[in-house]
Amino acid sequence: MAKHTHKHYKFPTNLSNKTTIANKNYKDTIFRMLFSDRENLLSLYNAVNQKDYKNPDELEIVTLENAIYMGIKNDLAFIIDLNLYLYEHQSTFNPNMPLRDLFYICNEYQKLVDKKSLYSSTLQKIPAPDFIEFYNGAKAAPDIFEHRLSSAYANLTGTPKLELIVTVLNINEGHNIELMEQCQTLKEYSQYVARVREYTSCMQLEQAVKRAVDECIHEGILADFLSKNRAEVINTSIFEYNKELEDQKLRKAEYEAGKTDAAIETARRILDMKKFTLEKISIISGLSQKEIEKL
Repeated sequence: MAKHTHKHYKFPTNLSNKTTIANKNYKDTIFRMLFSDRENLLSLYNAVNQKDYKNPDELEIVTLENAIYMGIKNDLAFIIDLNLYLYEHQSTFNPNMPLRDLFYICNEYQKLVDKKSLYSSTLQKIPAPDFIEFYNGAKAAPDIFEHRLSSAYANLTGTPKLELIVTVLNINEGHNIELMEQCQTLKEYSQYVARVREYTSCMQLEQAVKRAVDECIHEGILADFLSKNRAEVINTSIFEYNKELEDQKLRKAEYEAGKTDAAIETARRILDMKKFTLEKISIISGLSQKEIEKL
């Protein structure tokens, strides 16, 4: 591909020329540690968008400082080619990402625009947004899919007046092969995560992470990054994996609670019919006879 060149349009912002990296009120992920590096982030952008930018300085990082609002954060936000990109990494399936991104993009725009000009007759220009989620959870998922804000509307009639689409890219090992080949750092990151998951199935978490780190360094997988940040990577990986397990337990509990509520409702309806024995109601609803007796 030919090298892209363009003139910079400077949006009115107090974030210009800042490399706004991380608010340390929350713990970084390995993904964020890797792609907070401008060269790695530019490589990822090129791979996702099939571009060939060469100069990392063309990419203006605008990830908000103190960007934790109601527990919501964004991993990476940057402007390039007059567009604003929000990149988020998720290790669990999260259909609420559009709503989270909506809160975040509003915060971004508040920082980027001159609020006084919103009352003038001149149109206030803003960078067009693009929302990407990099998913590497254990739950099976296709290479590419979408989350839409409109899916959350309780009583939508007709075309939604407000829509936000998050494109989700599965970055587990073996998925999106072409994307991985175009961004070596992303490919090696997926290989590292796969090692950690493989080893945690047969050994203690800390031992598994240390083995994965040491093997990857030896085999040239994220070798420079892992060598320079070995202790932090190990601690962060343990934190990430524990959080992933906790999220999975929470979702399982929510699912089981939903199943129980549905079973209770089914049992109530059948009881109202007064046609079946407790034993048959138990078989149909999945509740025990003692639970049905309480109803």
